[in-house]
Amino acid sequence: MTEKLLQYLWNYKVFKHFNFKDIEGNSVEIIHFGKWNKNAGPDFLDAKIKINGLLIAGNIELHVRSSDWIFHNHSHDPNYQNIILHVIFQHDIEINVLSDKNVPALELKNYIDENTLWKYERLVDNNQFIPCEGIFDKNKIPINFHEGNILKKLEEKSLELEQSLIQHKNNFEAVLFHSFAYSFGLKVNAPIFRQIAESIDYSIVNKIRQNPSQLEALLFGISGWLDSPKDNQMKTWKREFEFIKTKFNISDFTLHPKFLRLRPPNFPTIRLSQLADLYFQHQNLFSKIISARKADQIYEVFNPVTASKYWDTHFNFGTVSAFHPKTLSKDFIDLIILNTILPLQYAYHRYHNEEIADEIIIFYQSIPAEKNSVTQGWKKLGIRINNALESQSLIYHYKNSCENKSCLACGIGLKLLKE
Repeated sequence: MTEKLLQYLWNYKVFKHFNFKDIEGNSVEIIHFGKWNKNAGPDFLDAKIKINGLLIAGNIELHVRSSDWIFHNHSHDPNYQNIILHVIFQHDIEINVLSDKNVPALELKNYIDENTLWKYERLVDNNQFIPCEGIFDKNKIPINFHEGNILKKLEEKSLELEQSLIQHKNNFEAVLFHSFAYSFGLKVNAPIFRQIAESIDYSIVNKIRQNPSQLEALLFGISGWLDSPKDNQMKTWKREFEFIKTKFNISDFTLHPKFLRLRPPNFPTIRLSQLADLYFQHQNLFSKIISARKADQIYEVFNPVTASKYWDTHFNFGTVSAFHPKTLSKDFIDLIILNTILPLQYAYHRYHNEEIADEIIIFYQSIPAEKNSVTQGWKKLGIRINNALESQSLIYHYKNSCENKSCLACGIGLKLLKE
């Protein structure tokens, strides 16, 4: 038993029966269980109980053992002066400060079904794909579960974007550039790519984007790759980088993207070159992205994007490979749509388009489901994943609930424990 579980059971009234009696044998009728307080102070506020014919209103505090009242130093805390009921799983000592005020103690040990405790132990004490794997039932997934998860994710991303907008003086185009850089970096280089993008004043990107070689040289130079040229193209990039540094007074600050454990098509050399080409090909990129309402409109923007000619026969500097143009795969474009474009559209439109949430949900449904270890784990549990709305929802839920074993804040866990 944990205090968190005890609060959960009290909040959702998961008991064998409600004929409560305090430790003195007096009947205790719970008129209102109170509002769950997850901030400082008593666990449940504005409760009402009836004992010995007397109706009492106030707050309720829960503990695993009654002695926890002492260990938590509540006796001298003014926040705990209006306690009307001390709810405990197990009564181990008398709390004089409460008994002197005639505050009843309610021991719950015999009111909780052992099967509920067994289920909870199975949830938190295993190393399976998800904590409830042993008792999981796909039919317990709540209605609108996926839509709810996606909206939570979009709200979280919106807060991040709003903070970035504040930092960059409400320049949506700059924030879009930073967000694209993050997506092009994928999991390994995402933070480094964002740092590279944020280290460049976006006005510089706008001024040199019509010369893709210069923008490429700028990204490569900040990555620290042009110090020792290995061929003529690298020498050209180095000259252009030195010119840009001088012209725009760019510092010597460098960052170093990683190659380790990456497949060659995802090497940072290729992805930065593709990012430069994206900004060369679309001078009005932000307006195209923000107005798109169908996936095909986004594919039209990204399908022509490719790394520069040098990379047709290279994956890294100075090492020749077989001819292979480095275009963007559809799966990669879909990742950009899901992780960058849709969150930015939501953040941009949320305050002046009441229907944007519904439009974004429909957009998610039009994208194929992702295939990764997390979605495969859900499929093994019998869940059919039809589109990106469902795959993104399940990935979000796994990362925010299952990995943290937040079973008591999970709609699925709630149903599994209650039934």
